[in-house]
Amino acid sequence: MNIIQKCLLFCCIMCINSAFAQSQGKVIEEQTVKSSILKRNVKYTIYLPADYETANRSYPVVYLLHGYSDDNTGWLQFGEINRLADKAIAEGTIPPMIIVMPDGQTSWYINSYDGKEKYEDFFIKEFMPYVEKLYRIKTEKKYRGVAGLSMGGFGTLMFTMKYPQLFAAGAALSAAVVPDDQMISMPDNDWEHIFGQLYGRGLKGKDRISKTWQDYSILNMVQNKTTDELKTVRYWIDCGDDDFLSKGNCLLHIALAEKKVPHEFRTRDGAHTWTYWRTGIIDGLQFIGDSFRQK
Repeated sequence: MNIIQKCLLFCCIMCINSAFAQSQGKVIEEQTVKSSILKRNVKYTIYLPADYETANRSYPVVYLLHGYSDDNTGWLQFGEINRLADKAIAEGTIPPMIIVMPDGQTSWYINSYDGKEKYEDFFIKEFMPYVEKLYRIKTEKKYRGVAGLSMGGFGTLMFTMKYPQLFAAGAALSAAVVPDDQMISMPDNDWEHIFGQLYGRGLKGKDRISKTWQDYSILNMVQNKTTDELKTVRYWIDCGDDDFLSKGNCLLHIALAEKKVPHEFRTRDGAHTWTYWRTGIIDGLQFIGDSFRQK
């Protein structure tokens, strides 16, 4: 190989590396917001699209919620959301968007029965306004979506159903939609560990179907809202055929269908695993992204 060929090869490699670098979004893994509602600092991770630093524009936003026992880094560490989003944006599958991943700890994103945990209030009243002021985010409903897995899927459905004026679309993967009968029959240890701090310690049987539980039951919300109210948000529901949460998701699909609420329902081969969520999140973001695009 002569000197000219070597120079050409070097230039080609540099161009490829430059193009690759330009297609990569920026991830800030650990940011914090000081919450007066929660009386603590709350961590969050944020993904900024590749042209964020160079473009003079604002972006639509998706709040991406983690599952039970994870934190704000779950979608980055295990879901590889930055790599998947980079590729999908570069290919035009999803529009350039900012993806915000807050740390919900084990709050289920709700306000607890005793007022000790008010994550829902924090998210709506503090977190969203803070983030949307700090970054170049479009603040209209039509440019805002929410997605999540398991506990985060529950949070997705809860936020979109309680605050339809704020969200254009929601994508819930393996959402923790739990029917009343499963709550009633849940082993005491599971209840205390997962739900006791939210809905009431020491509750057994039908006592678990408290007012707080009914207020946050996704299936109950569907029954108590009109079709017109539910139709103001676009819903994407995806749950594996081997997932222990498949019953609740199927019941949600049936409830929405009976109310004639348009929605997308997917059952793929898979279980409650990161493999399932990694292979499904871009379809969910594409669904949300279609809300951001003009028809």
